[in-house]
Amino acid sequence: MLELNKEELKNKEQWQDEGIKTPEFNFQNLCNNTKENPEWVHFGAGNIFRAFIARLQQELINQGEVETGIIAAEGYDYEIIDKVYAPNDNLSLLVKMHPSGELSKTLLASITEGLKADPSFSSDWERLKEIFQTESLKVASFTITEKGYSLKNMEGDFFDLILEDFKNGPESPNHIMSKATALAYERFKSGQLPFAFSSLDNCAHNGQKLHQSILTVAEAWVKNGLVEKEFLGYLNDESRVTFPWSMIDKITPGPSKIVQKELEKINFKNSEIITTDKNTEIAAFVNAEAPEYLVIEDKFPNGRIPLDKVGAIYTDQETVNKVEKMKVTTCLNPLHTAMAVYGCLLGYHSIAEEMQDQEIKTLVETIGYQEGLPVVVNPGVLDPKEFIDEVVEERLTNPYIPDTPQRIAKDTSQKIAIRFGETIKSYRDGSDLKAADLTAIPLAIAGWLRYLIAVDDSGKKMSLSSDPMLTELREELQGIEFGSPDTVNGQLKNLLSSEQLMGLDLYQVGLGDKIESYFKEMIAEKGAVRKTLKKYLN
Repeated sequence: MLELNKEELKNKEQWQDEGIKTPEFNFQNLCNNTKENPEWVHFGAGNIFRAFIARLQQELINQGEVETGIIAAEGYDYEIIDKVYAPNDNLSLLVKMHPSGELSKTLLASITEGLKADPSFSSDWERLKEIFQTESLKVASFTITEKGYSLKNMEGDFFDLILEDFKNGPESPNHIMSKATALAYERFKSGQLPFAFSSLDNCAHNGQKLHQSILTVAEAWVKNGLVEKEFLGYLNDESRVTFPWSMIDKITPGPSKIVQKELEKINFKNSEIITTDKNTEIAAFVNAEAPEYLVIEDKFPNGRIPLDKVGAIYTDQETVNKVEKMKVTTCLNPLHTAMAVYGCLLGYHSIAEEMQDQEIKTLVETIGYQEGLPVVVNPGVLDPKEFIDEVVEERLTNPYIPDTPQRIAKDTSQKIAIRFGETIKSYRDGSDLKAADLTAIPLAIAGWLRYLIAVDDSGKKMSLSSDPMLTELREELQGIEFGSPDTVNGQLKNLLSSEQLMGLDLYQVGLGDKIESYFKEMIAEKGAVRKTLKKYLN
């Protein structure tokens, strides 16, 4: 039986006999090298980390380009470490799901430690502090989702957790940004050692967001006399600490039951799918699509990991920004978000199935090709139209990717400003284009507000995906009743005029009233969502 542990890893033939690609290095030696000279810590031990980042490092180790692995640190859902990493000696099985139905499998052994990034787990926290005190550390990277960098609520007030961290200082941080700042402080105290904080999250200006959040925590600690003021100088000295921007793209949905069954057929023992108390769906295997992109700003003061030798692109910040803006505001993310909210409203549980729906397909193509492409800047290293072509023709239509609109609808409040707001700004600021002429993008925003009513297009109640602002948003919509457009009496004003939520005041660019109108039409009766899409997309 194929089982993920150090001993079974040594018997490579049993894995290879089942078509599984095995590591081309000694795992124990890698663990020893990494323990002595750690070079890379990664925060966020979930699916995209294993399916993409850890696999790239494995390819580098296979090629002899690096001699150390990655130390995974989870700062939010500790069951991932307890139930997936620890029982399997930090090993994983990657399954790439191709549109043809082929499943290509790789045994991942590039992760050498799995740690819980929290002072309440003292041994793990002390190990992290030790790692940050070593001269060899080159990078601390993150895949913690966009909300992981947020310190404030919609009103612009700091979360209570952050206010506690401001008072308590680096000894007992709670928020992941406070934890990262506390570990940077360890590196500061050890001689102001150089390294990079590298966000690999799917959000705009991710390096800037990370830098600002860590500076905010550090400034509060300096103000409260909890750390030296020189710590701020360290964090702002690019010869010591950098925050390179990046663009990452690879769809890595939750574990697929189809993949699970296929793995059971080859007697893979670790096929259990786990749902944690924090609602993370994860397994010892991770499934993903084949296409992937990683573009990183080349700014690493203690040396960089040579990811460019395995397909990543190192470039300057301006190019990263153009690539990221191309993807996040035009070529993928807004298409995903539009599909998510309408998929939920129209009763879908598969992204691939949604692409067979004419209205949703037209919505996606209109947002991408007709409304997005005219204002996107070609970054040079990737072609925007070719990118959308691959998304629409190959990626979203892949029936073997078990991605759901419900998953993608998570945390939408954190995404609207970037995924739609930036394109609207381009129309506002352009000389030949008018934001008020847009149709599909305001339909997407109206669809999200309609989704928040928690009633689907057939008039049945539906569950809403998790979102850090869900309670606030629902309170704003109080009094609106499905089937009664007349109950909409100004409840949308605060949301549509919120620059934090939308990226700009949508009334000032002529879209607020249009979105309100779409919304009213979509709550009028059963089937009104479908009717509205047909009306405006024909």
